[in-house]
Order: sequence, then C-alpha cells, then structure tokens
Amino acid sequence: MAKKWSFRRILRMVWIIGGLTFMAWQLYSYQSHDVDKGLLEDGGTVRVEQNGDYYLFIPADVYGKVLLFYPGAMVDPRAYVPLCRTLADSGIQVYLMKMPWRLAIYGYNKPKELHLLDDTTKTYILAGHSQGAKMAAQFVYENPDLVDRLILIASTHPRDISLADSRLPILKIYGSRDGVADEADILPNKPKLPMTTEFVRIDGANHAQFGYYGFQLGDNNATISREQQQAETVKSMLGFIN
Repeated sequence: MAKKWSFRRILRMVWIIGGLTFMAWQLYSYQSHDVDKGLLEDGGTVRVEQNGDYYLFIPADVYGKVLLFYPGAMVDPRAYVPLCRTLADSGIQVYLMKMPWRLAIYGYNKPKELHLLDDTTKTYILAGHSQGAKMAAQFVYENPDLVDRLILIASTHPRDISLADSRLPILKIYGSRDGVADEADILPNKPKLPMTTEFVRIDGANHAQFGYYGFQLGDNNATISREQQQAETVKSMLGFIN
C-alpha cells in the first residue's frame, strides 16, 4: 500500500508541476515582446498619455478620427503599442484599452463608461484583435449608434450575434496561417456581417503576429515576418479608415 500511495503522490506532483509550468509559459507567452520603449514616449508627431484604463496616442496635428483598440484575451496590451503608435503617426488619435484581468469580456463597455465617444465632431473607429474583436462586435451590436466604423482582426466573430443589418462600414482582417481563428471558421459566419463588409486576407500571417507577443497555443507558424504582417495590417486599416 505504501508503494502504491507513493506512486500516486509522485504522479500527482508531476501533474501539478506540469500544470504550473504550462501556466508560467502561457503567462510569459502573452507578455509583450520586442516592443521599443520609445514608442510609449512623446515624439515629434505624437504625444503619449497613460492611466489605469488605457494608453492614449495623440497626434500633434489637428485630427478628426479616433480609434479605440481592444486587445486579445490575456495579451499584454503593450503588445499592440507598435500598431497603435503607427496609426497615431498617421494622424489618428488612438486609445489602446486596458481590460480587467486582460479580458475584453469584462471591459468592453469602457469607452461608453469613460465618455470617450462623446465628441460628436469626431469619427470613431472601434477595432479589436481576437477576443477583443469579438467584444468590439458585441459593443456595436448593443450600441449601434456610438461608433462610425468597425475593424475585426483575427476573429471568427460575430458568431453568436448578427450584424447583417448594420449600416456600419466593417473591415475584417485575417491571416492565411492563423490556427486560432482560421479561414475555415471565419468564412461560414460571413452572412452575420453586412454584404458591404470588406475582407482582407494576409497571406502567410498567423494569429499572434497581429501583436508583439509570444507563440499562442493552437496557432501556426507564420511564413512572413511580424514586421511585414504589421505593415500589411496597418495599410489595410488606414485604407479603410481614410
């Protein structure tokens, strides 16, 4: 009996250690990687502010467009700083939202609660990656008149709701190598978006390279660089916004 109990105890410890190791790897993987700290500092064309709710990138010149970005689930919001700073360098004010527990499902109403959409002279664009895109679609579904455009990146959603009757211009960006939100799961939900929705497929792009963080479980290896994937994403977003 003693030997049997010892074996079970060892097996249990192996499972515990394995589980903790996996959790630690996941936490590390979802941290931001290789993000230039200078992107969070004031520059010649952009001023940067931050608080507990968001990072804010403010163009030096007069701007008329405001973009609010929702990060993917568990992902360090700083992983999207390069994308947001590049958009701000193009003359768009950008709010990179910080979500409770890094989950947009708990914070997707923040723009309304913080009165970030109150200036009727501005054009508001709501964008999100992965779960952030899902909850951006949910926000539009619940608040159809508060934003002017919607950008969904690397998401199979809307899946449980329908925006088919929305008059909102919508852009959907996805990667051909995305193993988390793959093309086979994205396209069947196309009828839940307006017929005018623009679909952009980035060849060689995977899920994680839409941000600057580590490899995500279930994803595929990209066949293009992160820099190229980011550049093509920004190009598509700016073309849609402008």
